Amino acid sequence: MDDAGTPHCAMVVNPVKVDAGQVRAEVTRVLAAAGWSEPDWYETTAEEPGAGLVEQAVRAGARLVFVCGGDGTVRSCAGALAGSDVPMAVLPGGTGNLLAANLGIPTDTTAAARLAVDGGRRRIDVGEVDGEVFTVMAGMGFDAHMLGATPEPLKARLGWFAYLLGGARRLRDRPMRVTVALDDRTPLRRRARSVLVANVGRLQGGLDLLPDAQPDDGAFDVAVVTPRSLADWARLGAALLLRMDRPPRMEVHRCRAVTVRSVGHQARELDGDVIDSSARLRATLRPRSLTVCVPAELG
Repeated sequence: MDDAGTPHCAMVVNPVKVDAGQVRAEVTRVLAAAGWSEPDWYETTAEEPGAGLVEQAVRAGARLVFVCGGDGTVRSCAGALAGSDVPMAVLPGGTGNLLAANLGIPTDTTAAARLAVDGGRRRIDVGEVDGEVFTVMAGMGFDAHMLGATPEPLKARLGWFAYLLGGARRLRDRPMRVTVALDDRTPLRRRARSVLVANVGRLQGGLDLLPDAQPDDGAFDVAVVTPRSLADWARLGAALLLRMDRPPRMEVHRCRAVTVRSVGHQARELDGDVIDSSARLRATLRPRSLTVCVPAELG
């Protein structure tokens, strides 16, 4: 707490994704109305995407950290806050904003900032791959190729629709030969287009890929996607849009740890950020390790 008895806050902003001056003014206005002090201010750079700034803020006494940017900024900051009692207040500022969408956090900056003052708190699970935290989803295969094929200028212009254009270029790619080991069960062998390890279920455009996935249920939902043709892709897409219980060419499993091994290196991603390709994706769950500001009814 600061001298006024209100939480000492910090603000980590990605100035590439948002108008930093406007965000600062809106958040300061919300906090002032609640009698809170202005937050310490930090801006991300290409060299420092957020985690180091959060660590610096917490060392300086911050007991709540606002994070404004896209899913990559949120992921980096979440990695520094996971395992602590310092809440993260997400102010959506990118194209996907998938953690915010799955937690009911509004896209309006003022409304999202108010959650820190009068909203609830929710402890959620996070996943970890190669020592890096993710809050939404890790993936190998088609999803990572789609993200890599979608340039930033196109995302800025078209929003989530840009991902559809990027994905369309990769629909005819050959499937991966993978082995999927779920906890201690007998490994599955599949010819898959994508393997997704999900902490939440909603994708860009509001598509509920995994409607039963909850961010605090202590388990991953793992989707193994196996379309063989454009017709299979069409049937799968239609089933997801219609919210069918068992979409064709997609099997779903629940686990706390998963290892995906492929024949040859494959594209990989964490929360929409493409990471180094590899023949292995190992994800482990850290249950209820991150506190997030959410609407009061969800806290």
